[in-house]
Amino acid sequence: MAGSSFDSDNFAGGLVAKGAPGDNAAPLSITEISTLLKRTVEDRFGHVKLRGELSGVKRAASGHLYCALKDDKAVIDGVMWRGSTQRLSFVPEDGIEVVATGKLTTYAGRSKYQVVIESLEIAGEGALLALLERNRKRFEAEGLFAQERKRPLPYIPQVIGVVTSPTGAVIRDILHRLADRFPSQVLLWPVMVQGQGSAEQVAAAIRGFGAITAGGAVPRPDLLIIARGGGSIEDLWSFNEEVVVRAIAESPIPTISAVGHETDNTLADFAADRRAPTPTAAAEIAVPVLRDLAATLTEFGLRQQRCALRPVQLGQERLDARIARLPRPDMLAQPSEQKLDDLRERLRRGLSDRAARAERDLNQKAGGLRPAVVQRRVAEEKRRLERVGLTPALLQRRLGKWRDDLEKLARVLPQLDPKLPLERGFARVVAPDGQTIGSRSAAVAQSSLTLEFRDGELQVRTDTADTSAPPASGPKPAPAPKTTKKARADAKPSTTPSAAPPKQGDLF
Repeated sequence: MAGSSFDSDNFAGGLVAKGAPGDNAAPLSITEISTLLKRTVEDRFGHVKLRGELSGVKRAASGHLYCALKDDKAVIDGVMWRGSTQRLSFVPEDGIEVVATGKLTTYAGRSKYQVVIESLEIAGEGALLALLERNRKRFEAEGLFAQERKRPLPYIPQVIGVVTSPTGAVIRDILHRLADRFPSQVLLWPVMVQGQGSAEQVAAAIRGFGAITAGGAVPRPDLLIIARGGGSIEDLWSFNEEVVVRAIAESPIPTISAVGHETDNTLADFAADRRAPTPTAAAEIAVPVLRDLAATLTEFGLRQQRCALRPVQLGQERLDARIARLPRPDMLAQPSEQKLDDLRERLRRGLSDRAARAERDLNQKAGGLRPAVVQRRVAEEKRRLERVGLTPALLQRRLGKWRDDLEKLARVLPQLDPKLPLERGFARVVAPDGQTIGSRSAAVAQSSLTLEFRDGELQVRTDTADTSAPPASGPKPAPAPKTTKKARADAKPSTTPSAAPPKQGDLF
């Protein structure tokens, strides 16, 4: 306290708190000092405007917004109550440079000071463009602006939905242009196109058109036009909001974005299926010109008629050209007549030349048939024959060689006589056609056989009952002898029971 002296002996304090001599100030509680600090800070900094970069942005379930404002050397916490956050015209994100307006206060629960933000704005157009570029890159990375997502617009939409303000000049320009080009049914969904809550209204209108059931009481649009007049980047910022961009990208109906003038660009333009430089141009893109369609149909009708008549005209032209190239009937036979005259003349000359050559050849050959020539030729041939030297010795030597060869063949010939083995006790088996039988199978195939012996022949019949059975390996009883009619006639019956008839051996 003022006027008190510092006592080094009592600096560390005693065991029990006691008032110092002359000190009449009571100790303050933590709540009291926090209240004093809060009052002092709020009185001194009742209204402040801060510029910094947002960091740690977080929305609580209660709707309050907590964040921090920082620069390159310091940081201060900030809080924005739910009533103030509902008036924000953009979505706060980390890294956005903003200007925050509010008052400084303290938070006794954590012994720190913070700023209570009443309004939050982007710090200048440069920061706004930076936020726009960052959002564009983020949406592009998600594929919301991909070209493969773009859909073709209907050529002649029956119903056109327009999302814009009902009081502006935009809707009148669109209706006038549609009436001039191609009168169509237009459904207007009135929305705010600027200010707090406009982005949500535009997104709700796009989703509302997409939710209309086809064939219901309200016709479902074939095409949507999202339109707004020109303005600054702040005026057009609602069409850069994420809720609008995603609603356009998810719309089941093809969309045309006509926001601002030709030099204005919003994220809605990238998300839409087609961008129009102005709302009037959007109406021109949406529908064709009715007069042009009628002229086109007329031209198509004429072309169809010309296409139908063209084959007939071409056929007539080709027919006339072929008729012009056809020769006259009298000229068709002239080449053949000329060729016939040429062949007749060649035949006459050929016969004359052939008769002349034959006459010359006959004269030449007739000159060689004179008696003196023939006699001279005979004498020459006689002399050539005498030079050959045909002496009797040469002929006798050749005849002797041929005689020896013949004698050799005569000695071999008796060995090939088929009757020679008969002299040695063999028999020859002959078929009815005179062919010699050399195998059992060939003999069985015959109905009768002739056995030729040295002293005569014997006629026998074959047994064909077992022609397919091969001979057994063991001995079998010989078949009963077969005799001729003469042998059966000469045979006498035997009265002796024990006497067995004579048996003939198997010839095979």
